[in-house]
Amino acid sequence: MRLHALVGGGTEIIGPEGTLSDAAEAMADQEADYVVVIDNRELVGILTERDLVLAIAEGVDLGASLVEEWMSEAPDTFSPDVTVTEAVAWLLETGYRHLPVVADEELLGVVTIRDLMWALTQEAGS
Repeated sequence: MRLHALVGGGTEIIGPEGTLSDAAEAMADQEADYVVVIDNRELVGILTERDLVLAIAEGVDLGASLVEEWMSEAPDTFSPDVTVTEAVAWLLETGYRHLPVVADEELLGVVTIRDLMWALTQEAGS
């Protein structure tokens, strides 16, 4: 199975000038654990619940702190043709949990570790 089979649904997007509070609200609205950060139609980062937890632990004002200060900049992106096995190997190597899938410089969506685990169980059952 390849990543293109797992990309679907909406991906919550925020600008780098958004606040952490805005990002947390967007995540809650979509029941997601990340938001992608887009600036001028370009993927510039990803902000995850881990990032929010770190900000909270440091005692920052979520309404005043900007996404660009806490996001992971220039995340690695993946072609929709990457296999699930290759993607899982990358996650294990890096410790990340989200894979932005891009084709022709356009964000198609984000595949999560949960999506990959589901795909592996489907492949194992085949």
